[in-house]
Amino acid sequence: MKHASLATQLGMNSEKDLRDSQNGSVSSLAGRPAGARLWPAVDNENDYFVERDGVKFAGTHLIIDLWGATNLDRLDIVEQTLTAAAEEAGATILHTHLHHFTPNGGISGVLVLAESHISIHTWPERNYAALDVFMCGACDPYKCIPKLREAFHPAHITLNEHKRGMTTW
Repeated sequence: MKHASLATQLGMNSEKDLRDSQNGSVSSLAGRPAGARLWPAVDNENDYFVERDGVKFAGTHLIIDLWGATNLDRLDIVEQTLTAAAEEAGATILHTHLHHFTPNGGISGVLVLAESHISIHTWPERNYAALDVFMCGACDPYKCIPKLREAFHPAHITLNEHKRGMTTW
């Protein structure tokens, strides 16, 4: 099964819990009771959860739609803009992967951040781009918006915010 092998290589094998033990050994998920904890509550010294106004949550997830936008088929501009946006927000870029669809155009991609991710999907034929900006810790995802506006010149922006992983403890 080719996909299962690839999933294992990427750390996505659902039959193994790669972070379950203190010593780093791999344990099987088979036979665990329902509701058993699969992941430690905190797995390092850094806690990137945010606490604001007495509410604790994993991070802020912005859903951004750019309408009437330009430069949506320019791979160089998309990469430069997303990089500048991440840096402006105070994020740490771990990996960038962008795919340019040819010959019809459009770009899909993601910046994997230490603090989460920025993703983009563009439809230049419709002058539309869909972005997700999800950031944890001290990063400010709202600082990305001026960079997006400057590069893509949207006529209209639709913005929704979601606080991910809200806790009561």
